[in-house]
Amino acid sequence: MDNNTSIIYRNYEKENYLSNLIKLKNYCKKKRIKLYLSNNFKLALKLGLDGAYIPSYNSELSHLYYNYKKNFSLIGSAHNLKEIRFKELQKVNKIVLSSVFKKNKNYLGFYKFNLKSKFTSKEVIALGGITKNNLKRLELINCSSFAGISYFE
Repeated sequence: MDNNTSIIYRNYEKENYLSNLIKLKNYCKKKRIKLYLSNNFKLALKLGLDGAYIPSYNSELSHLYYNYKKNFSLIGSAHNLKEIRFKELQKVNKIVLSSVFKKNKNYLGFYKFNLKSKFTSKEVIALGGITKNNLKRLELINCSSFAGISYFE
């Protein structure tokens, strides 16, 4: 991993949650990798992480009332235009739009992905079914970067 890589920590199990997060924070700091915490804005602030990730199902606006440092960033995920608009209301800096390749219930494909990404001025990150084989095809869509789970496994 180079220092253009960012990690979103999404551990919804309560076992060793905090200790694993602190170990990961120290590792990321040493390697100069950005670390975002999923769905826990307060803890991300308290630990001094690079930002927080707000999943598509999270409809809270309470984080807007907190003061945070200038380089603290918010990433939100969306699957449709309604969710894109809500993520803009949540003042996210980047929007993860899915699914570009993976044919699941949120499947967009090239055409719909490009269409939806044009409805926001935020930076758009592609997600869903990205592999080493189709990585080159990302140049055909309107995205600034990509995210993956299976890609990095």
